[in-house]
Amino acid sequence: MMNKKLKIGLVQYSPVWEDKSASKEKINSLIEETSGLDLIIFPEMTLTGFTMKSKEFSEELNEETNLFFSTIAKEKKCAVMYGVIEKGKRKNFNTLVHLNNQGKIISTYRKIHPFSYSKEDINFGKGKKIVITKVKGIKIGLSICYDLRFPELYRLYVKEKVDMIIDIANWPDTRIEHWRTLLKSRAIENQCYAVGVNRAGDDPKLHYNGFSSVFDPMGKEIVAVENEEKVIVTEIDKTYVDNVRERLPFLKDLRLI
Repeated sequence: MMNKKLKIGLVQYSPVWEDKSASKEKINSLIEETSGLDLIIFPEMTLTGFTMKSKEFSEELNEETNLFFSTIAKEKKCAVMYGVIEKGKRKNFNTLVHLNNQGKIISTYRKIHPFSYSKEDINFGKGKKIVITKVKGIKIGLSICYDLRFPELYRLYVKEKVDMIIDIANWPDTRIEHWRTLLKSRAIENQCYAVGVNRAGDDPKLHYNGFSSVFDPMGKEIVAVENEEKVIVTEIDKTYVDNVRERLPFLKDLRLI
């Protein structure tokens, strides 16, 4: 019988601003003792912080950042999801990459909704496709930060019966109640796990208090951690998603999407 549980680690940390090498050192120290996970998830733009210098820090998906996280996947024998500035032909992209436990790229999601409030839409291209990936048979819909404010994205995911949605972020503390409420809402309305991995610490303009969280399909908060830099370990259970959707078949009444 297939194991329908997934042990995940949410890496909440403070990237060293625009310094990939120093950020890598911090991550290696932070995850040193981590073992036995199926999936490790890192925040948006994992090694640089939320920089708008997309030309300066962009890279191909087989370069420095990929090599670093590929090594982690192989050493920890687990899937990894991380954020990177992906070099594009005309514009660069704010991208989430999913590696398997061999360090191979399985999926890449380009942020569909760049954050125009900070001029991200000028410095980055707009992704055009939803991306559904799998870890150990668990279906996962991918998203990045500001995407969380657009529920129609997640409706497209739930139409494909995802078990979990993941949002990696650099979401500042001034709007952290939005983050927490939106994650919970996405879980309730789509009857799936909502996993949010946010950074902590400071960049030159903003403060971040993390609150990386997991909400279950009924909207119950499974875990939430404020400020601390740590690997937050928890488990998700596909059987519970199936049970909730069977017991409360609200999604069958969807009409407009």
